[in-house]
Amino acid sequence: MAEKKAVLFVCIHNSARSQMAEAFLKQMGGGRFEAASAGIEAGRLNPLAVETMQEIGIDISGNAVTNVFDLLRQGKTFDYVITVCDDASGERCPLFPGQAERLHWPCDDPAKLTGSHAEQLERIRQIREQLRQRVAWFVEERKL
Repeated sequence: MAEKKAVLFVCIHNSARSQMAEAFLKQMGGGRFEAASAGIEAGRLNPLAVETMQEIGIDISGNAVTNVFDLLRQGKTFDYVITVCDDASGERCPLFPGQAERLHWPCDDPAKLTGSHAEQLERIRQIREQLRQRVAWFVEERKL
């Protein structure tokens, strides 16, 4: 079996988008990937992200929130670094040492959602589905 490819998903706070993408890759990757996520400024898990992932049977409620700079200090290397923040924030993501391929999948920031709980939940469901589709595409494109 081929060596697992290490994939890091990065967003601003590691509170929603990167956590969801990591969970989807773990679910869909067939054991071919080592998935991780981190934030430029580690925050706390977004309750809406936890709720919408639970709706589809994925529990991220116990996930740790990680700072991307801690991974850099630890000397972690990745085959792919995928930013899932908006375009402006994606520019703040540090470069990792090694030969990582960098991809950018811009997504709206769930922390900036406004409206009622139901309106915010509907919008984060859209972000979740956008990420699910992109991860499925990523896995399909990298079949051995």
